[in-house]
Amino acid sequence: MRLENERFCVEIAELGAELTRVYDKKAELDILWEGDPAFWKRHSPVLFPNVGKTYKNTVLINGTHYPTSQHGFARDNMFRCISSAKDSASFLFASTEETKEVYPFDFELVITYTLMEDRIQVQWEVKNPSDETIYFTIGGHPAFRFAQAGEKKSDYLLWFPGMEKAEYILIDLPQAAADPTRTYELSLEQGYAPVSEEMFENDALIFDGGQIREVWLCRKDRTPYVGLKCPGFPSFGIWSVKDAPFVCLEPWMGRCDDVGFASELSEKPGVNKVEPGGKFRQSYEILVRK
Repeated sequence: MRLENERFCVEIAELGAELTRVYDKKAELDILWEGDPAFWKRHSPVLFPNVGKTYKNTVLINGTHYPTSQHGFARDNMFRCISSAKDSASFLFASTEETKEVYPFDFELVITYTLMEDRIQVQWEVKNPSDETIYFTIGGHPAFRFAQAGEKKSDYLLWFPGMEKAEYILIDLPQAAADPTRTYELSLEQGYAPVSEEMFENDALIFDGGQIREVWLCRKDRTPYVGLKCPGFPSFGIWSVKDAPFVCLEPWMGRCDDVGFASELSEKPGVNKVEPGGKFRQSYEILVRK
């Protein structure tokens, strides 16, 4: 699927309803990571029904343990386009007998992309057609490539408008789960922090508590390049791969499990729920410099 307006040319795959290309006509630049498998084969997957990993790769639902995969299964399933225009499109993926083997809920997940003057809105809608409450986490994972060939992470800054400090936690790598008992401070100078390879030695930086409402990837001269606006999101991840020429800015409604979490999914901190017949809706925006 191809969407286009005066500023952008965007491509979306039916597999995972994944954004696979964002071309900025004004700057004559491809902004989204191209998915080179030498570093990371994806572009901007939607994470559902779990963000990150569950503790020991299982989830407890109504007394039964189900196996899980990192970031859930939506990104690896085919969606169906249910509406489209020149500058917007919506895609649907609904529960099947196969999905119920690992996630026993009925659901309908609709992802909508809308092109605007200087931004792209990504909206998620989770509908509950059943007679029981459903629980889930959902997140975005867009990867933004560096503007010029040969650039490195050290050529970029992160900019957190209006913020004087930011606190984050890390993944306990042996446990493959978040460790909220240790917090770290990201030093900011007028809202800016340098990007480096060392920043991602322990996987993603995880910002909880709704700290991140807007963040930009900037050039070293502080010129904004590409950003994300996500008010109302409780968690946010920033991630990359060693030596890879991209950075992921990830808005999350809920996140990976903490070390040792073994309770019911309904008791997971930050989990979203939808009552029978109800719906959940949230959106974020990919921003480019005007």
